[in-house]
Amino acid sequence: MGKRVVLVVLDSVGIGELPDAHLFGDTGSATLQNTAKTVGGLTVPNLAELGLGCIAPIMGVPNTDSPRANYGKMAEVSAGKDTTTGHWEIAGLRLDKPFPTYPNGFPLEVIAAFQAAIGRKVLGNRPASGTAIVEELGAKHVATGQPIVYTSADSVFQIAAHEEVISLQELYGMCQKAREILSGPHAVGRVIARPFTGSPGNFTRTANRRDFSLTPPAPTILDILSGAGYGVYAVGKIEDIFALQGITQAEHSHGNMAVVDATIQFIRSAKDGLIFANLVDFDSLWGHRNDVNAYAKGLEEFDQRLPELLDSLQSDDILIITADHGCDPTTPSTDHSREYVPLLVFGPRLQSGVDLGVRSTFADIAATIAAVFDVDNPGHGTSFLPEIAGRR
Repeated sequence: MGKRVVLVVLDSVGIGELPDAHLFGDTGSATLQNTAKTVGGLTVPNLAELGLGCIAPIMGVPNTDSPRANYGKMAEVSAGKDTTTGHWEIAGLRLDKPFPTYPNGFPLEVIAAFQAAIGRKVLGNRPASGTAIVEELGAKHVATGQPIVYTSADSVFQIAAHEEVISLQELYGMCQKAREILSGPHAVGRVIARPFTGSPGNFTRTANRRDFSLTPPAPTILDILSGAGYGVYAVGKIEDIFALQGITQAEHSHGNMAVVDATIQFIRSAKDGLIFANLVDFDSLWGHRNDVNAYAKGLEEFDQRLPELLDSLQSDDILIITADHGCDPTTPSTDHSREYVPLLVFGPRLQSGVDLGVRSTFADIAATIAAVFDVDNPGHGTSFLPEIAGRR
């Protein structure tokens, strides 16, 4: 086997408010700490063994004296707290201007152009909880065939449709048309397909969600690695977040455990390169719905799979576990939160127990990956490889 880095993003698993959190309405947000406190403590012995409790006090997670991994936390410097911004910064891009948001719904010119493109009128067009607006407008949608358009505090244009009213293929086609329309000043970070099934009073969103992101405006570590002949293996919604750019193979697994399964399969089969996975359930199923008990259970389920993930690594592999933003399920808000993210770095041949401190940008991960593979650093990040390299 050649050089390999396994990068696992626990989507929305933040670890405390950033100094500028008040500018985003997120004072007091601390996804991991508040979740643990609310449920009376987390049971995550494997994450604790790696050093999660060394990063910050988390109820139920001990601060071990001899963590197996190296640990720290990272601040986001880009202007935003959304999925695309977070992942792009992890991959080496810094966004100085936030993606546009629409607290009053999308302007007439956007909606008119979209309706003309799809040949249908739309319902909604306002910020809303996805489950709430489907319950409210689902019956009318089924009766009229008009898709439900809504947004949130994030830069998203979401289209909800019943799978028996608008087929998945047609829904995805609508999203592609919206993606083409939403450019220039209206270039939202993501257009999201939100299919659902069921009947009034019992509508259920399905796992067939797809994200249609902007193309990264500059080369990321994914582009640099694939351009150098290394494999870049995307698991979960990574291929959507990067609009397939720089990716050599993708497995669009649905659900956290399926993502872990696919990640392990790539570890077993990939000869070299980057295996980049996103566990979205923390964010989409639990964080945005303020389901703190399910959020805690999801963390514990991931923890139970960690030994299998670690055992699949080869001697020269490096595993990085982090997040892309917060989404504190204990606060009144159901939106993302502006938080530090945890950083755990493990490798059988790396040093262990090194305190990597507070990294000034998520892009330190891209810089470190660049150093591992001896390729160009795509951004302004600083590699932490010199701090952890060397045999145990």
